Amino acid sequence: MLTEQLIRETLSTVKYPGFSRDIVSFGIIKAIKIEGANVTVQMSLATNDPNVPQLIKTGSEEALRGLSGIGDVKVLIDIQAPTQASTGTTAIPGIKHVIAVASGKGGVGKSTVAANLAIALQETGAKVGLCDCDLYGPSVGLMFGSMERPMATEDNRILPIERYGLKLMSMGFLLEDGAPAILRGPMVTRYTQQFLRFVEWGDLDYLVLDLPPGTGDIQLTIVQTVALSGSLIVTTPQEVALIDARKAASMFEKVNVPVLGLIENMSYFLCPSDNKRYDIFGSGGGEREAKRLKVSLLGQIPIDIATREAGDRGKPIVAAEPKSAISQEFVKVAKSLRQMLPI
Repeated sequence: MLTEQLIRETLSTVKYPGFSRDIVSFGIIKAIKIEGANVTVQMSLATNDPNVPQLIKTGSEEALRGLSGIGDVKVLIDIQAPTQASTGTTAIPGIKHVIAVASGKGGVGKSTVAANLAIALQETGAKVGLCDCDLYGPSVGLMFGSMERPMATEDNRILPIERYGLKLMSMGFLLEDGAPAILRGPMVTRYTQQFLRFVEWGDLDYLVLDLPPGTGDIQLTIVQTVALSGSLIVTTPQEVALIDARKAASMFEKVNVPVLGLIENMSYFLCPSDNKRYDIFGSGGGEREAKRLKVSLLGQIPIDIATREAGDRGKPIVAAEPKSAISQEFVKVAKSLRQMLPI
């Protein structure tokens, strides 16, 4: 029997021209219509290269016609001109993949996810950096137990702080304890650019960007100037968080940055005394939203005392307790990213 899931799994064998990733992970599939044995797939693509849509159409039709019981196959592609934001972006020298970790609202544990994911990526053998792009509420210094002041090279490039094998940069390293970052829009843009372009990151496989919540100046600066390999959306299960997660995902879609997947943080609480599960913020929200966004639910991270304590001590849980169940969930997400963004 033909199902939407079967169609998506089949299309996931079709590579995006010039990339090792498949067309499903790029998020270009917008609708699938099944009428008996006949299938129509609607895609949306932003490109100036006429060969790309034709290759995708041909490859998709060939893959679908290989299904048992398939009838008429139609692949319709809506071709749009790339936005100015996507055409004006440039890569950061020496860095293979830049991944933005975003959320629509604060308080969903995005920084905890970004920090542990960066360590998990390193555990898979990759060279990783973490840039704290939340200039107003930097937390990477605390989470990694360092308030060192960065040094500079002779040509005034900033040397990142190194902890647990990661290269780190954060506004928290530049401020005195408790001092606020009082910055207007132009200064925000300038500092963001400096953290990305004037830090001596060296050769990295992945640079993880911990974005501030929302869709403001910092996010726009990054998506308009940096060639992002993709974004991860962090949310909690309840609807009030999911509403804002949609806004973050929509922002990346508008600038042609693929959403690699969704991570549901504080997914549930597992009581240590009786091992009973409590869905404090509801259940199933992340899974439903991932389906709505047509992306993968990459991980469900429970709310956990040890994770909070590890971050407060300055050693994220993946570094402090690498064999724990929560650490292994982060490693699972990291391995999924490695498959989507090979080095």
